Amino acid sequence: MSIDQTLTAARAPSLAPTVPGIVPSAPSAARPSRAVLPARIAAAGLVVALATVPLWADPSTQRLAGEFTVFAALATLWNLLASYGGLLSVGQQAFVGIGGFALYGLSVLGGVPLLAALPLVALIGLAFAVPVAFLSLRLSGPYFAIGTWAIAEVLRLAVMLFPALGGGSGSSLPLDVLRTLGEDRASRSLAIYETGFVIAAACVAMTALLLRSRWGLGLRALRDSEVAAESVGVRVRPLKLLLFSLVGMMTSLVGAVVVMQKLRVAPDPQFSVVDWTAFVIFMVVLGGYGTIEGPLLGAALFLVLREVLADYGAAYPIVLGLIAIGVTLKMKDGLWGALGGPRRWPILPILRRPPA
Repeated sequence: MSIDQTLTAARAPSLAPTVPGIVPSAPSAARPSRAVLPARIAAAGLVVALATVPLWADPSTQRLAGEFTVFAALATLWNLLASYGGLLSVGQQAFVGIGGFALYGLSVLGGVPLLAALPLVALIGLAFAVPVAFLSLRLSGPYFAIGTWAIAEVLRLAVMLFPALGGGSGSSLPLDVLRTLGEDRASRSLAIYETGFVIAAACVAMTALLLRSRWGLGLRALRDSEVAAESVGVRVRPLKLLLFSLVGMMTSLVGAVVVMQKLRVAPDPQFSVVDWTAFVIFMVVLGGYGTIEGPLLGAALFLVLREVLADYGAAYPIVLGLIAIGVTLKMKDGLWGALGGPRRWPILPILRRPPA
């Protein structure tokens, strides 16, 4: 079958049933409402405000905004991997850890400036992602999820065996390494924040461009039905391999940003399944599974909930769990879907509209 026939089949509405609350239906092709232009203007204003946070915000707000860039990037990447590739990974913390320890090794042990080390971190993350993809993609369903978690645990334990990387207790970034970002604290904070913002923006832009490309058509067909997509010529396994490797590479960059923000790297927090996978899944479910805007909304709401519930101790995770259960039961497409965002004001549409 030719590539044009394949793309035509991918554009056609899928007859395969979707799983309520897990795999949402394809975005509607109906024309958006007149409110889409004000929504996009407001979104552009938020992006400008987020990009200029160090110029107007106090240190506490800047810290929260920096965390938002990390969680927004991770939620966007996990949503791309799970909602379109059907790869429900619970081991993405493996790449957060790889990126963090790669940055530490390159900068502290190798003497590479922090910003110059980021492209090398991406290459190291890609070098790890490809064999992990070949290994884990042999599994499916819950076995794939357990397999990715097991790989992350093996990497966490392996890192502890290297005293040069801090061993089990970890290590902090030396001052001479931080000075490669700037001589004073303000300039270093600015460089760290803007690095996180640029990487988060790159993750969102990459997701939007990928889903609007020919690869994105194949991913949407794959999301609806893997068997049907393969029957019309979509090469399922190479497509999943590409997606997993790309997401792993970008997640490694986010892991490097985490170390730059915390100024410290240690195996347990860097490979934390709760911080970098469980909370990220909560954000995607809360905001809206299978959309671009939903994970961003979920990341922002998660930080708000965390700040509000921070004083309630053990009740904090219980409340988050109850909210997640309520959203999955009452709003199967998340808050963004409940608001009608994918149909009424798609800020980053992923469907190409044919001319009238």
